[in-house]
Formats: sequence, C-alpha cells, structure tokens
Amino acid sequence: MHNNITKALLTAMLIPIIITQAGCSSKTGAAAQGGTASGAASTEPYSKQSFYFDTVCAITVYDMENMSQANADAAIEDAFAMCRKYEQMLSKTIEGSDIWNVNHAEGKPVEVQDDTAKLVQMGIDYGDLSGGCFDITIGKAEDLWDFHSDNPKVPDKDELAGAVKHVNYKTIHLSGNTITMEDPEAEIDLGGIAKGYIADRVAEELAKDKVTSAIISLGGNIECIGGKPSSDGASQIPFNIGIETPFSEMTQVTGSCKVTDGTLVTSGIYERFFEKDGVRYHHILDPKTGYPIENDVVGVTIRSSKGKSADCDALSTTCLILGVDKGMKLIEGLDGFDALFIDQDNQISKTSGMEFTPKN
Repeated sequence: MHNNITKALLTAMLIPIIITQAGCSSKTGAAAQGGTASGAASTEPYSKQSFYFDTVCAITVYDMENMSQANADAAIEDAFAMCRKYEQMLSKTIEGSDIWNVNHAEGKPVEVQDDTAKLVQMGIDYGDLSGGCFDITIGKAEDLWDFHSDNPKVPDKDELAGAVKHVNYKTIHLSGNTITMEDPEAEIDLGGIAKGYIADRVAEELAKDKVTSAIISLGGNIECIGGKPSSDGASQIPFNIGIETPFSEMTQVTGSCKVTDGTLVTSGIYERFFEKDGVRYHHILDPKTGYPIENDVVGVTIRSSKGKSADCDALSTTCLILGVDKGMKLIEGLDGFDALFIDQDNQISKTSGMEFTPKN
C-alpha cells in the first residue's frame, strides 16, 4: 500500500533515475541535488524539489542565458510560484479554489478564472473524445476511496452506486468563464489533466526566464525544454527519459524514450493502490462503476511535443481505461501523439512513432 508520505519519498528516489537516464555525466555536487551534470565541462545543472498536487515536483535547469546558480534558482522559484498559484486555483480540496467553489455552489453559476475555464473545457472535450471514459465529474466517486489511509477500506457498494449516478461530464455547462452544474451533487476533479496543464505553464515561465535546457517533473508528467547540452556545450542532444517498471516501488526503469522540446506522461495502476482480502484496488476508476478499471493494461506512456502535456495527461488516463487495443487505435488516429503500453504480462506495445529503448 502506498500512503501519501511513502509516495513522496519514492518519487524523490526516482528523480535521480530519470535524470541519470538522460545520459548526463555525473558530478558530485549535482548528484547531491538529485540530478547529474549537463555534460558541459564547466557547468552543472541546478535542481530543486517541492511538494504540490499530492506529489513531489522537481525542476532541473541544465542551461540558460547567463547560466549561474543564482539565475537558475530564481527561475526555478518562479516556476514553483506558478505551481502554488495553480494548486490554489484548481485543487478540489482547497477551500476557496475555483473548483472547490463550483463543487459547493449547489448548482448556482460560478465565475472562474481563465485557466480554470480553459482546463474544464479541455476536460469536456476529452470526455467527448473518449466516449465518456475520461470524465472530470468523477469526484464524488473518488471521495469514497482513500488510497492514502493507513487502513484503507473498499467503499460500500450501494454508496458507490449512488455516487456514480452523479458522474456525467455532460452536466457541466460552461459559458465564457461561468460554470453551472446541472447536477448540483456532481463534483469536478481535474486530477487527470491538471498536472499536465501546469507543466505546460511552468515550461512557458522558464522560457520567459531564458531557460534553454531543463527537465520539469510533476509526478508522472515530464516536460523537457530543449535537449541535453552536448559535451562541448555547443549543441543539444535528446534527453533519454526513463519509464518506470510497474510495481518496482519507483526504483527501476524498464527502458527509456528520447525527448527534445517535448513531453512524456505516464499513468499506471501501480501509482496508488492498496490490497484487501487478496484483491488489489488502484486509483484509476471506471466512471461507469466507480470501481478500479480492470483490463489488460498496467501502465501507459504518451509522448508529444512541448505544450501538449495536458493532452498527454488526459490521453494516458483514457488509454488506461480503454485497454491496449482500443487505446492504440485512439492514439494512432490522432496527429502528434505516440504511446507505449505495458500490459499485465509486462509485454510492451507501442505506436509506430514511439522511440523506446528497453533496458538491457
């Protein structure tokens, strides 16, 4: 069972693995900060971690205009300020956030900020694209599950059946920046898409601070600015981003994908789960039943260009729910996205454009 603190610690353990997989030559100072050197002879990357969105977030700057620790630290602090801003805006559980206000308005119209309206519209669009497999009104069903508890329980089936009656993204009415819930008992939860959206905004903020090479890690959401500086510092080569081995307690990678100026988002049933009476219950819920989805997939990784992390976030969850065959068909029908699936037998399936190097 993963509780909140354990999840944070395990994620912190994985961060060096991800950056080491980027192929950087290690220097003692950088490794102590959770990363490795950029490869340039005289420049080390600068890395910091913080905790937002129920996960450890890490930002590593490899290169920027006027690269120095002071400038890199300032850029990272600006980025974390963006994380704080969006957490206060989009969290379902923070009183006074836009989403908290919508969920407690008892069906009355609520005016929200531009970013919230844009993200809710994206959630509605992905509900349509997925045929309802991705549903941002899953909140009421999610409330009945506590994957962070030291003594988790399976919800009462009648309570869960009652909660599922209020899961229907089509009851959200969005007009400009005003959200009205047709079903006053429905609850929006943007957990399946918000981290990706925030990663995109963080990348934009770092670019404003003249960062030209960086890795942003918000849990399973990785966004790369540029590539890794070459050994002579005159050019960049792709980052190699490690993909976690399912159920390895976030300490092993099954292989890696090359990313330059792009995003890689992984969702898995091994991220948050507990076992009860020999049955494993994970946090990816079927909107139709409120129970964890049961199919042939344990993990999905979606890759696209920079600025598409929100899309990759929604698609990774959608594909987990659809299963390998339907998920592959969905991604192959979209432009600019590639996918890798790990099934229950640890077999890997991927779209034709997905570059993946298995670990030897």
